[in-house]
Amino acid sequence: MGKGVIRGWSLRNLLGLSVALNVGLVLRLLSMRVEENEGSVHLHGLCEVVERQSKEVVESMGCLRSPENGQLRAAGAVVLKVEGSGGCGDDDGRIINLDHGDPTMYEKFWRLAGDKATVVIPGWQAMSYFSDPAKVCWFLEPKLEKEIIRMHSIVGNAVTDDRYVVVGTGSTQLFQAALYALALKDWVEPISVVSATPYYSFHRQVIDYAKSRLYKWAGDADSFSEEVPYIEIVTSPNNPDGVMRLPRVNRSGGMWIHDFAYYWPQYTPITYAADYDLMLFTVSKSSGHAGMRIGWALVKDKEVAKRMTKYIELNSIGVSKDSQLRAAKILQVISDGSEKARGIDAGLNLFEISYYQMAERWELLRQAAKDSELFSLPELPSTFCNYLKRSFKSQPAFAWMKCEGEIKDCETFLRDHKILTRSGRHFGVSPKYVRISMLDRDDNFHLFIKRLSTMSPRDL
Repeated sequence: MGKGVIRGWSLRNLLGLSVALNVGLVLRLLSMRVEENEGSVHLHGLCEVVERQSKEVVESMGCLRSPENGQLRAAGAVVLKVEGSGGCGDDDGRIINLDHGDPTMYEKFWRLAGDKATVVIPGWQAMSYFSDPAKVCWFLEPKLEKEIIRMHSIVGNAVTDDRYVVVGTGSTQLFQAALYALALKDWVEPISVVSATPYYSFHRQVIDYAKSRLYKWAGDADSFSEEVPYIEIVTSPNNPDGVMRLPRVNRSGGMWIHDFAYYWPQYTPITYAADYDLMLFTVSKSSGHAGMRIGWALVKDKEVAKRMTKYIELNSIGVSKDSQLRAAKILQVISDGSEKARGIDAGLNLFEISYYQMAERWELLRQAAKDSELFSLPELPSTFCNYLKRSFKSQPAFAWMKCEGEIKDCETFLRDHKILTRSGRHFGVSPKYVRISMLDRDDNFHLFIKRLSTMSPRDL
């Protein structure tokens, strides 16, 4: 989607876009029975399904305020109506919790993937603590390592050659393992850990909670001036504002942890293959499987990889084999769809489909924020994505929104409208900012947009 193609469109324009995207995605997402017969392909029930889904798209509308007449009207129906999800409908007054990044938006895709993503684990399989005792990370399942390397190769977002793969119980455990591995030296004082504001709030919380003698939180990287060893956390795209980042301190004695949880093509253009000493990734934001609790690190230095593995050994004696095997299957399905393999998998490209979902959500949010005259959102640059082969603006997993004018505490203002967000205070900046998850289910997201679009300066 090129630069300037849909900038400035009204919600009525976006309605047309939404319908077009929904019909197109019905064709992409439909789990059809395909039969080959003498070179021809028969699609069973396609016309009936498209007709039914088109009707559901229309019937699910009626959710946003028209700038022209102030009436509620359609504003982006669900991508595909399935059991457990729906349109925005009437406002039932419920609390919408967008404080955390629970990626339930992806449930719809994985329901449609069906048995392709199912893995059966016999009772005798994966009983041992060990996966491969000869490996640095001895509890890493070979199938998972294979699929991690394969997916990075397809997407082109990270270098895996000459790297050690370390698996963890989510990237949170890996982050702690990385701190342990980098700080495990004969320092007289705990090593300083810094990150540029706005920084990911959980990084600071983890460090403060640990009260470790190895490391300590030292605040904003841009204001760090001490001539001492340090660890800088570089989150790119950044959580909460979605900005691509590079190290800020760049002095001798520095070490870096590069958190690439959101460096996937549904969120931001893939412009290069990241090539750093220690890089963190997670299943939760690439596929949406947060409950699986699987992350991985790509580590260049063998000794650092060994120390990270030791930390996980002492912390949890390895990582669940069942979760690893399930994660391997999930990554395999993603890669199969991304490679546009022959047959039905060609229509199950998670990155392509979720890219359009995120694009639609961001256009709806930007229009609602503009109409309200109370909120502003950052303008992110448009760049060419090597994977999707198109230019687009970043469409982060979180919206970094500012309350304008007389609103001093944006989190409190939105809470009064039964919308839970996370205040800028947690990220080291003003309470006029909030972080909002863009990954909730359709019904919650559309209800959030409806509420936002009906706010105005008259409500203050």
